[in-house]
Amino acid sequence: MNFHYYWEDFPVGRVFEYGSRQLSEQEIIDFARDWDPQRFHTDPVAAKETPFGGLVASGWHTGSVLMRFMCDAYLNESSCIGSPGIEEWRFALPVRPGDTLHYRGTVIESRPSASKPDRGIVKWRWELLNQRGEVAVLLIGTQFFLRRP
Repeated sequence: MNFHYYWEDFPVGRVFEYGSRQLSEQEIIDFARDWDPQRFHTDPVAAKETPFGGLVASGWHTGSVLMRFMCDAYLNESSCIGSPGIEEWRFALPVRPGDTLHYRGTVIESRPSASKPDRGIVKWRWELLNQRGEVAVLLIGTQFFLRRP
């Protein structure tokens, strides 16, 4: 199978930016009712009495948005063969109804596999930025890619 991106296409410093998605109050509530039914995600009135002072998106919701942007930006066109996991996941700023999110992925480390010469390892800084360009969500993680044949 031919891919657009192989391990060689992810040098340190490469940046992918993608997407623009505004989260509505209803979308935040619907996601949270199914997956993270805490009052500050599901109840606009009760959320006013929390430290957030209003409704905020679940971190799991923002992670799902980030994953979709990542797939559309490069992952679905790549030779990715999985990930050993995420090392860091930070909710730097609350994501509120009406916020518009944008994805940025930056390669912070890239090296060939020492044990499997057909692949390489890429460490990323994945971010969701809000409409003000502020980092709302930050992940550090690794993916494995096949090398170019």
